[in-house]
Amino acid sequence: MKKKEKALEIHARLERRYPEPEPALDWTDAWQLLVATVLAAQCTDERVNKVTPHLFERWPDIPSVARADVTELEEAVRSTGFFRNKAKNLKAAATRIVEEYDGEVPRTMADLITLPGVARKTANIVLSNAFDIHEGVAVDTHVKRLSYRLGLTTHTDPVRIEKDLMQLYPNKMWGEINHFLVYFGREVCNARKPKCPICELSDICPKKGVEQGAT
Repeated sequence: MKKKEKALEIHARLERRYPEPEPALDWTDAWQLLVATVLAAQCTDERVNKVTPHLFERWPDIPSVARADVTELEEAVRSTGFFRNKAKNLKAAATRIVEEYDGEVPRTMADLITLPGVARKTANIVLSNAFDIHEGVAVDTHVKRLSYRLGLTTHTDPVRIEKDLMQLYPNKMWGEINHFLVYFGREVCNARKPKCPICELSDICPKKGVEQGAT
């Protein structure tokens, strides 16, 4: 099976498993998704979803975050880890959006990555899910791990992995394949103990980097 053919087969099988993919983070607009994604760095989605309701109630929009006392923001996001840097970046990002983008979250990769704390992964997640704009593939730890194990890439650098996935999948699938690999990475293809015997991709997976006897 050629690599592109295999990539599309992986998408088809995971689409059957996850017919309605969407982020595990709770959000209602582009700003909330951006904030939640920034907070999710080195933190679980479950923890972020416990933090954001209070955060969005206390500072309900972008201008209010731009005006917020950074020490108060730090306390609000403390449990997500790296809270000082996250609070500083959220306030700075909100300020830039107010000053440079008329208070609206920008809708291009080029503009989004100018925001403090926002790199390609976060920008891709916001564009794909909030705006249905697909400029790339968000590569997190799950996507990185599964792309390599499944033989979709030979690289370990997220930028190179993203380029490989963009060549294998049509634009309309870029957002979905991120969701599929994240879900599957959590449920089946874990980092330490992948459940190969019950994996519906086992017959087409080269299991690169997986120790023999994985259960």
